[in-house]
Amino acid sequence: MHTAFWTVGFVVDLAVIVRAILLKDREPIARAAWVLLIVFLPGGGAALYLLFGEPWMSRRFRRQADGIYKDLLECGTAVVRSDPVGAGHGAFRNAFRTCEGISGWPAVSGNVARVAPGGDVAIDMIVDDIDRAQRTVHVSFYIWLSDHNGLRVVDAVCAAARRGVRCRIVTDAIGSRAFIRSRHWTAMRDSGASLCASLKVPFGLALLAGRRLDLRNHRKIVVIDGQTTYCGSQNCADPAFLIKRKFAPWVDIMIRYQGPIVRQAEVIFASDWSVETGEDLRELIERTDPAPVDGGFDAITTGTGPLSPKGAMTEIFASVLAAAQHSVVITTPYFAPDTTLLAAIVGAGRRGVAISIVFPRRNDSRAVGAISRGYYPELADAGVRIFEFRGGLLHAKTLVADGVVGLVGSSNMDRRSLDLNFENNVLFSSAELCRDVSAHQQRWLSDSIEVRPEAIMRRSIVREFVDNLLAMVAPLF
Repeated sequence: MHTAFWTVGFVVDLAVIVRAILLKDREPIARAAWVLLIVFLPGGGAALYLLFGEPWMSRRFRRQADGIYKDLLECGTAVVRSDPVGAGHGAFRNAFRTCEGISGWPAVSGNVARVAPGGDVAIDMIVDDIDRAQRTVHVSFYIWLSDHNGLRVVDAVCAAARRGVRCRIVTDAIGSRAFIRSRHWTAMRDSGASLCASLKVPFGLALLAGRRLDLRNHRKIVVIDGQTTYCGSQNCADPAFLIKRKFAPWVDIMIRYQGPIVRQAEVIFASDWSVETGEDLRELIERTDPAPVDGGFDAITTGTGPLSPKGAMTEIFASVLAAAQHSVVITTPYFAPDTTLLAAIVGAGRRGVAISIVFPRRNDSRAVGAISRGYYPELADAGVRIFEFRGGLLHAKTLVADGVVGLVGSSNMDRRSLDLNFENNVLFSSAELCRDVSAHQQRWLSDSIEVRPEAIMRRSIVREFVDNLLAMVAPLF
């Protein structure tokens, strides 16, 4: 009996190892890491692989989501963009083409934007737009807290729904689980708003027909009347972020857009909504036709996630970095890049692009903070300047290249954002908007300390061992 048990365990481990090796579109380092884990942790390693080794979703869910997205794309009339995209910034044309290939729609001209001065003002702006809404309010956040800012948005949604505005609210079933169980969630429903707890966790046999448990909806989308949209890093919460207050304030960025890209944001929201609720929003998309603004800039909204082509978010980051000629400033709280993204950053640094990356000095994820530090030596060796922000948890995900092209949204430079989570970002070509985003970046840099190469090389043996060990296991997930 004992021998039979071990034989079965060996066969299972061997089968999982074969699966890990045969899986398409996986980095060799990730294959090797999983094989080693299964070998050195018999039984347990195979179980971890089956739960977290692949960003799997059921064929039914995938077919349904793909069909809905294609239908939404087809039902809207195309908005003609200027040709070429980024005229005067032709070096970045391929970056826009990368986003076009992933999204299935063109970059569009005639957009305008305003960067919110801070987290509280961003909520002020969102609430003001909801208060003035006449037809639709669409809101999607990964985390929604029952704090001051969170309840201000609740009150605005309730008031809008009571006056007849069609309100559709999405929040992640795990990221906002406490809020979903609260009376405030019920209050929005009682006021007439339609609600969706996104990506509910399946239990029992339902798991077999569902998806990997930790695939989450990390998007931050607000669309008002099909004419105004918001994109950025901010959740629906106070900067004090009560659930992780010891890292506060959480420092974010949120940008309000008007122009043709609003339709693209609406399609991303509508695709999430329709897959989860079954409501057909094609007619809504047909009616959404925001007019171009004279003198507006070129931009494209892109949604990525487990249903996107493998490596989609990495390709977007890498295409912008490959086009940069002079300077790149990046802020990201979570840094665990795949080999392609790391090579893009290092390659840009080695060819003389002045690259600065700002991380939070104290990270709410100790493991990811250590993984980030594991990459410091390679970054520094390529000439990348590394800064650590001291004024709270810098949660903003921003990239400005050559002062003319920017990428701002919900995606971090870690494995979760690159491969697992549903994300949304805007790539734009606007010197003016880049100046506004850069002004925030410079304020964050002024409250940061630079990690000098000599300090990186002086890490203790224990610290270096732990950081590098965690960087080694990052590809597992």
